[in-house]
Formats: sequence, structure tokens, C-alpha cells
Amino acid sequence: MKKPRIGFIGQGYVGKNYANDFERRGFSVVRYSLEEPYVRNKAFIKDCDVVFIGVPTPTTPKGFDAGIVKQALSLVGSGKIAVIKSTLLPGTTKRFQSAHKNITVLFSPEFLSVGTAAHDAAHPAENIVGLPRKTKKHVEAAKLVHAILPKAPFVLTCSSDEAEVFKYTHNLSGYAQVILFNLMYDFAKALGCDWEPIEKAALADPFISNRYARPLHKSGRGAGGGCFIKDMAAARGMYQQILTKDKTGLAVLRALEAKNIALLTSTKKDLGLLRGVYGARVGKK
Repeated sequence: MKKPRIGFIGQGYVGKNYANDFERRGFSVVRYSLEEPYVRNKAFIKDCDVVFIGVPTPTTPKGFDAGIVKQALSLVGSGKIAVIKSTLLPGTTKRFQSAHKNITVLFSPEFLSVGTAAHDAAHPAENIVGLPRKTKKHVEAAKLVHAILPKAPFVLTCSSDEAEVFKYTHNLSGYAQVILFNLMYDFAKALGCDWEPIEKAALADPFISNRYARPLHKSGRGAGGGCFIKDMAAARGMYQQILTKDKTGLAVLRALEAKNIALLTSTKKDLGLLRGVYGARVGKK
């Protein structure tokens, strides 16, 4: 199979590391971002066969914003394939496909961590491609994307809604784990226990998902970073809209948010990110 030309819109830690991996594997790659040295490549994106989009989808006090993805899709050439890596609320890929009938739009969530992004891009645990429509064109496009992505032990083609829900499931699972381990840390300390042996046991236990078993992490405590804060707020907002009768479920999500805000503000961790999502007054008395 002749290797397609691959475009990347966005060169943050997601787009950069995926582009590096494709180049390493011998693909012709075009990178475009608003920063040097790639800002001059905008006109060349339309000539790429497959374009991966990894741009911010912020959550602000006004809600979820996929506007940058919308702008990126307008750069993809007619008849080409756009693969959105940016996190999207369920239903967004379908709306984008309806608005861009001249291209094939797919959603393929990314699972990169900032500290290990290069390794994660080259050695994915899973490759998921979501289809906004189950047409022959979309199915063939998904096969092509699976063929060019680095090999993964788990491969899935599903609807774009299902892929979008899974991305939030993945991130909110990590968010909840961070809160749980922080609760148990405070519980242990209140009982006069040393956390170190408990953490060692958690790390050794095959039945505990222990990636977030260290409550004291980086600059403080709580679920911080560029994804956890914004994605919890976005998912809770949509849950509130579509499951209007589930007061208990919404209360669980709100309680997780409230506890996380308290942890982050008490240790002054990622306050800029936190206030970008919830507003300048969050965490202030």
C-alpha cells in the first residue's frame, strides 16, 4: 500500500508526538500550527490524504467549546479524511460531518499523558475509530486509519458517539481514582497511619487500578492538568442536560468536582487551569 500523506493540525503534546511517530515510521508529514516553524504550512494541509486534528477543546464558564476544531476542519481538502483527536462531547462529530459534506470526518480519541506522550503515541494500548455515519466511505476510511496508526493490542471501530463517550469514560475514571486515593490518604492520616505502606500495597495489588495511587502528585493534590478539570466540567454539564431526573447521579459528579476544587485550591495546584474552567472566583473566599 502506498503510504498516504499525513497532515497534523495542532502541535501541542498530542499533535507533536503523533507527527513524530508517523515521521519515524516513514510517512510524509505536513505539520500546521499557529506557532513557528509550522505556521506557514496552512496551505499545504489541503493536499494531505489524512489529516489528524489535535487542537484545544476548552471548557469555560460558558461551557464546552469546539470552535477551534471547526476552524481546523475547514482546512482539510475536498475528498480527504479528517481524524479528530481532540476530545469532543457526544454528538459533536456527527454535527461536524453534517456541516462538512465534502470530507470524511472520523473521531479517534487519544490517550496520551504529558510526561509519557512520545511513548504513548508509539505504543498505544488501544486504537478506536468512531464513525458519524456507517457508510461504505466511512468504513473504508476507518480501515485506512487503523492501518496507518501504530499497532495496538485492542482495535475497535464503533459509532462516533460511542467513541466520544468512551473518551470521557477514560478521563473521568482517572479523575475519580485521584479523588478516591486522596480521600483514603486523608482517612489514613486521620487514623495516625503512615501512607507509604498503604501506597506500596496499592501499587502491588493487581485488582486496584493504581495509576493514580499517589495523592501527593507534582505540585500538589487533586486531578489537575489540561484534561481532567475541563473534561469533568463538560461531561457533568451534558449529564445534567440529558439525565434530568437522575438527581443522585448528578450529585455524585458535583461532589467529585467540589472535592477536587478543594484539593487543587488548598495546594494552589493548576489554579490557572481551574479558573479558566470555572471562573476567576473559584477557590476564593
